[in-house]
Amino acid sequence: MKRMMMAAATVAAVMSLAACQTATPYKPLNAGAASGGYSELKLEQDRWRVTFSGNSMTSRQTVESYLLYRAAELTTAQGYDWFETVDRRVDKQSQTYVEPVGPYSYGWRPSWRYYGRGFGWRTWDPYRGGPFWADQIDVQTINKYEASAEVIMRRGPKPIGEPRAFDAREILANVAIKTAKPS
Repeated sequence: MKRMMMAAATVAAVMSLAACQTATPYKPLNAGAASGGYSELKLEQDRWRVTFSGNSMTSRQTVESYLLYRAAELTTAQGYDWFETVDRRVDKQSQTYVEPVGPYSYGWRPSWRYYGRGFGWRTWDPYRGGPFWADQIDVQTINKYEASAEVIMRRGPKPIGEPRAFDAREILANVAIKTAKPS
């Protein structure tokens, strides 16, 4: 029985790690999930706030494309033809991890105590900057992007020469995305 429980726990852990290894798909933001997705809030009759949050595997370009796609979906669903982004921004959250690399990176590692004249007892630890270990540190920075915009929806032809105006049907036709099945 213990072996079955351990096997089930191992399979669950592997599956959850595999899920973290992919970019955020185009899907609604689930309040309990940390992987991201889109959300919207109706501010006025023709004004919405649209947001798309990506995970660490989702590029900034993808996050911005999904934001525009969701705005286009909302625009057509509300019976409008084009939309204008009023307050569009992309936030970047960065985390840097520093991890030692070497034979003593995990678990036990050697250290020595010695008596230094005038200093008393001291500890020498190659893990914390001894001459042999000083260059064996792995530094990794992980970025997550979140794009948001206030969108004003309009009817009729899109104005020519307005850089913040988007034809909703053209966005839906030109932005290729893979949608996730709702869970």
